[in-house]
Amino acid sequence: MSVLSTQVVCRMDRFITVVDKINDWVGKSVSWLSLLLVLLVCFDVARRFLLNRTDAWIMEVQWHMFGMIFLLGAAYTFKESKHVRVDLFYTDFDPKSKSLVNIVGGLILLIPLCVLLIYVTVGYAYDSYLLGETSPDPGGLPYRFIIKSMIPIAMVLLLLQAIAEVLRSIQNYKAH
Repeated sequence: MSVLSTQVVCRMDRFITVVDKINDWVGKSVSWLSLLLVLLVCFDVARRFLLNRTDAWIMEVQWHMFGMIFLLGAAYTFKESKHVRVDLFYTDFDPKSKSLVNIVGGLILLIPLCVLLIYVTVGYAYDSYLLGETSPDPGGLPYRFIIKSMIPIAMVLLLLQAIAEVLRSIQNYKAH
Protein backbone atom coordinates (compact mmCIF):
# COMPACT_ATOMS: atom_id res chain seq x y z
CA MET A 1 0.00 0.00 0.00
CA SER A 2 1.45 3.34 -0.99
CA VAL A 3 1.84 6.34 1.31
CA LEU A 4 -0.87 8.18 -0.62
CA SER A 5 -3.39 5.38 -0.25
CA THR A 6 -2.51 5.03 3.45
CA GLN A 7 -3.19 8.74 3.93
CA VAL A 8 -6.50 8.43 2.05
CA VAL A 9 -7.57 5.48 4.22
CA CYS A 10 -6.62 7.40 7.39
CA ARG A 11 -8.64 10.41 6.27
CA MET A 12 -11.59 8.20 5.38
CA ASP A 13 -11.40 6.56 8.81
CA ARG A 14 -11.23 9.95 10.53
CA PHE A 15 -14.21 11.25 8.55
CA ILE A 16 -16.25 8.13 9.34
CA THR A 17 -15.35 8.35 13.04
CA VAL A 18 -16.24 12.06 13.32
CA VAL A 19 -19.56 11.63 11.50
CA ASP A 20 -20.43 8.57 13.60
CA LYS A 21 -19.69 10.49 16.81
CA ILE A 22 -21.77 13.48 15.71
CA ASN A 23 -24.75 11.31 14.81
CA ASP A 24 -24.36 9.23 17.98
CA TRP A 25 -24.52 12.39 20.04
CA VAL A 26 -27.46 13.86 18.10
CA GLY A 27 -29.36 10.56 18.11
CA LYS A 28 -28.91 9.96 21.83
CA SER A 29 -29.73 13.57 22.66
CA VAL A 30 -32.88 13.53 20.55
CA SER A 31 -33.99 10.29 22.19
CA TRP A 32 -34.61 12.29 25.36
CA LEU A 33 -37.27 14.22 23.47
CA SER A 34 -39.28 10.99 23.45
CA LEU A 35 -39.53 11.11 27.24
CA LEU A 36 -40.45 14.78 27.17
CA LEU A 37 -43.04 14.10 24.48
CA VAL A 38 -44.65 11.33 26.55
CA LEU A 39 -44.78 13.61 29.60
CA LEU A 40 -46.28 16.44 27.56
CA VAL A 41 -48.92 14.15 26.05
CA CYS A 42 -49.81 12.84 29.54
CA PHE A 43 -50.08 16.41 30.81
CA ASP A 44 -52.32 17.37 27.88
CA VAL A 45 -54.55 14.32 28.32
CA ALA A 46 -54.87 14.92 32.07
CA ARG A 47 -55.68 18.57 31.43
CA ARG A 48 -58.34 17.64 28.89
CA PHE A 49 -59.86 15.03 31.19
CA LEU A 50 -59.76 17.03 34.42
CA LEU A 51 -60.26 20.58 33.17
CA ASN A 52 -61.84 19.93 29.78
CA ARG A 53 -59.23 22.26 28.30
CA THR A 54 -56.28 22.26 25.92
CA ASP A 55 -54.31 24.89 24.07
CA ALA A 56 -53.09 25.05 20.48
CA TRP A 57 -49.50 25.57 21.57
CA ILE A 58 -49.46 22.26 23.47
CA MET A 59 -50.59 20.35 20.40
CA GLU A 60 -48.05 22.17 18.23
CA VAL A 61 -45.20 21.49 20.64
CA GLN A 62 -46.13 17.79 20.47
CA TRP A 63 -46.04 17.85 16.66
CA HIS A 64 -42.76 19.74 16.65
CA MET A 65 -41.16 17.35 19.13
CA PHE A 66 -42.31 14.33 17.14
CA GLY A 67 -40.95 15.93 13.96
CA MET A 68 -37.60 16.61 15.61
CA ILE A 69 -37.37 13.05 16.93
CA PHE A 70 -38.10 11.64 13.48
CA LEU A 71 -35.94 14.06 11.49
CA LEU A 72 -32.90 14.37 13.73
CA GLY A 73 -32.96 10.67 14.59
CA ALA A 74 -32.87 9.57 10.95
CA ALA A 75 -29.08 9.72 10.53
CA TYR A 76 -28.52 7.86 13.81
CA THR A 77 -31.07 5.24 12.78
CA PHE A 78 -29.29 4.84 9.44
CA LYS A 79 -25.91 4.60 11.17
CA GLU A 80 -27.19 1.84 13.42
CA SER A 81 -28.75 0.08 10.41
CA LYS A 82 -32.18 0.19 12.06
CA HIS A 83 -33.83 1.90 9.10
CA VAL A 84 -36.36 0.24 6.85
CA ARG A 85 -34.61 -1.87 4.26
CA VAL A 86 -36.14 -4.08 1.61
CA ASP A 87 -34.27 -7.28 2.42
CA LEU A 88 -35.76 -9.40 -0.33
CA PHE A 89 -32.32 -10.36 -1.65
CA TYR A 90 -29.89 -8.33 0.47
CA THR A 91 -30.00 -10.69 3.47
CA ASP A 92 -28.62 -13.58 1.43
CA PHE A 93 -25.83 -11.54 -0.21
CA ASP A 94 -22.20 -12.09 0.76
CA PRO A 95 -20.41 -9.14 2.45
CA LYS A 96 -18.80 -7.96 -0.81
CA SER A 97 -22.17 -7.87 -2.62
CA LYS A 98 -23.79 -6.07 0.32
CA SER A 99 -21.02 -3.47 0.20
CA LEU A 100 -21.56 -3.00 -3.53
CA VAL A 101 -25.32 -2.53 -3.03
CA ASN A 102 -24.62 0.02 -0.28
CA ILE A 103 -22.14 1.93 -2.46
CA VAL A 104 -24.44 2.06 -5.48
CA GLY A 105 -27.53 2.85 -3.40
CA GLY A 106 -25.73 5.57 -1.50
CA LEU A 107 -24.19 7.21 -4.56
CA ILE A 108 -27.20 6.96 -6.87
CA LEU A 109 -30.13 7.32 -4.48
CA LEU A 110 -29.42 8.55 -0.95
CA ILE A 111 -26.72 11.17 -1.46
CA PRO A 112 -28.45 12.91 -4.41
CA LEU A 113 -31.78 12.84 -2.52
CA CYS A 114 -30.18 14.45 0.53
CA VAL A 115 -28.52 17.13 -1.59
CA LEU A 116 -31.82 17.88 -3.35
CA LEU A 117 -33.73 18.09 -0.07
CA ILE A 118 -31.11 20.38 1.46
CA TYR A 119 -31.28 22.63 -1.59
CA VAL A 120 -35.08 22.82 -1.49
CA THR A 121 -35.63 23.08 2.25
CA VAL A 122 -32.99 25.67 3.15
CA GLY A 123 -34.97 28.24 1.17
CA TYR A 124 -38.20 26.98 2.72
CA ALA A 125 -36.83 27.54 6.25
CA TYR A 126 -35.18 30.85 5.35
CA ASP A 127 -38.40 32.21 3.82
CA SER A 128 -40.24 31.24 6.99
CA TYR A 129 -37.66 33.16 9.02
CA LEU A 130 -37.84 36.25 6.77
CA LEU A 131 -41.64 36.25 6.91
CA GLY A 132 -41.67 35.86 10.68
CA GLU A 133 -44.02 32.95 10.09
CA THR A 134 -46.11 31.88 13.05
CA SER A 135 -48.82 29.35 13.62
CA PRO A 136 -52.10 30.14 11.89
CA ASP A 137 -53.94 28.89 14.99
CA PRO A 138 -54.85 31.37 17.74
CA GLY A 139 -52.57 30.63 20.67
CA GLY A 140 -50.19 28.65 18.44
CA LEU A 141 -46.43 28.80 18.42
CA PRO A 142 -44.36 31.63 16.99
CA TYR A 143 -41.09 31.08 15.12
CA ARG A 144 -42.27 28.41 12.71
CA PHE A 145 -38.85 28.64 11.02
CA ILE A 146 -37.34 26.62 13.89
CA ILE A 147 -39.19 23.43 13.02
CA LYS A 148 -38.77 24.09 9.30
CA SER A 149 -35.01 24.44 9.88
CA MET A 150 -34.92 20.92 11.29
CA ILE A 151 -35.51 19.52 7.78
CA PRO A 152 -32.28 20.78 6.16
CA ILE A 153 -30.32 20.15 9.37
CA ALA A 154 -31.55 16.55 9.41
CA MET A 155 -30.71 16.15 5.73
CA VAL A 156 -27.16 17.45 6.31
CA LEU A 157 -26.72 14.89 9.10
CA LEU A 158 -28.14 12.15 6.89
CA LEU A 159 -25.93 13.25 3.97
CA LEU A 160 -22.81 13.08 6.14
CA GLN A 161 -23.83 9.65 7.42
CA ALA A 162 -24.56 8.47 3.87
CA ILE A 163 -21.08 9.56 2.77
CA ALA A 164 -19.56 7.81 5.79
CA GLU A 165 -21.51 4.64 5.00
CA VAL A 166 -20.41 4.71 1.36
CA LEU A 167 -16.79 5.12 2.47
CA ARG A 168 -17.20 2.29 5.00
CA SER A 169 -18.72 0.11 2.27
CA ILE A 170 -15.81 0.90 -0.07
CA GLN A 171 -13.40 -0.22 2.65
CA ASN A 172 -15.46 -3.39 3.24
CA TYR A 173 -15.63 -4.08 -0.49
CA LYS A 174 -11.84 -3.83 -0.81
CA ALA A 175 -11.34 -6.00 2.28
CA HIS A 176 -13.31 -8.93 0.81
